[in-house]
Amino acid sequence: MKDYITIIGGGLAGCEAAYQITKAGIKVKLYEMKPQKFSEAHSSESLAEIVCSNSFKSNLLTNACGLLKEELRMLDSLLIKIADMTKVPAGQALAVDREKFSEMVTKEIEKNPLIEVIHKEVDNVDYDEEINSKDGIVIIATGPLTSENLAKNIIKITGEDKLYFYDAAAPIISKDSINFDIAFYGNRYDQEKKKDETIEEWKKRQQVQEKSYINLPMNKEEYENFWHALIEAEVVTLHNFEKREIFEGCMPIEVMAKRGIDTLRFGPLKPVGFDDLRTSKRPYAIVQLRQDNSEGTIYNMVGFQTNLKFGEQKRIFSMIPGLENAEFVKYGVMHRNTYINSTKLLDETYQLKQNPNIFFAGQITGVEGYVESISSGMVAGLNAINCFLERRKKTAKR
Repeated sequence: MKDYITIIGGGLAGCEAAYQITKAGIKVKLYEMKPQKFSEAHSSESLAEIVCSNSFKSNLLTNACGLLKEELRMLDSLLIKIADMTKVPAGQALAVDREKFSEMVTKEIEKNPLIEVIHKEVDNVDYDEEINSKDGIVIIATGPLTSENLAKNIIKITGEDKLYFYDAAAPIISKDSINFDIAFYGNRYDQEKKKDETIEEWKKRQQVQEKSYINLPMNKEEYENFWHALIEAEVVTLHNFEKREIFEGCMPIEVMAKRGIDTLRFGPLKPVGFDDLRTSKRPYAIVQLRQDNSEGTIYNMVGFQTNLKFGEQKRIFSMIPGLENAEFVKYGVMHRNTYINSTKLLDETYQLKQNPNIFFAGQITGVEGYVESISSGMVAGLNAINCFLERRKKTAKR
């Protein structure tokens, strides 16, 4: 039996699992294919790279994700601890500076004497000399962007055809390029004018609003012109693309728009809780930008996941009042996500039923979200520890 646990994938789940395992004094070999190879959505060489939104969702204990985060804090989650340390203003949500978050996780993992980080693509879990799931414990935490070669090996291991859907990320904009003659800071409901306030008192209060969100109001004409351009825009062609494969929780804004002219106004562009500083009345629609780094120099477009061509993103999103001269630090992209049929293949410990030497963790198991991925990494890691110690005990008795 090998004297270490192997983890394949240096994302959020893999890094959390590695940290938990070393707390038990067990060595870890952590395989990460970057920087030798990147997926279509990754660009940083750091571990635990955040690709999509920078939000870890609500911190409220009345919210399921908020409660899960608090439980992870109590259980000494490394990644939630770092998320708290690298947070940026986001109202009641926990949002992070994505670059600082990944850099800090990388530093903590690489300085751990029990973790060996190996930058190599793994394409065979069964017969790789170092990994060999027949003689050691392996956690597969390669995420939804698992490389094609390893995905084929997982199909062979599980005996299942891989499942997949399309996911998307939103653009990121330079704050300096936003027109603040139109844009204003404020959180939903805190910004709306109170009945007993004068216009002067209300405008003065807006000047000291928390600067976690920038708001871009639209009137009816502006919104409808934007909507018409959006539904007619050119998208990137995806192989074997079908509408039914889109992940509803991260739907491209152009797909959502095609469901009806008012769909966006009742979704990511809902104006509820806001007044337009230009008119002191509720706008017809509103676009929100959320702070994306601790310096507050870049903001991401909330709810604007997209598969539009880059030139079309520049042209159409610049139609939004306040973004006429927007500089796009990063354009939105769409990518194919892979996951396994966990309810059939895994038991409650995230262990593969047909091969108890293999655990799965993270979004490849079908969980959705950063916090959920971290929690699955913790659960898989803790159960891998139990499995490792039981087998070591049996080996010692022989």
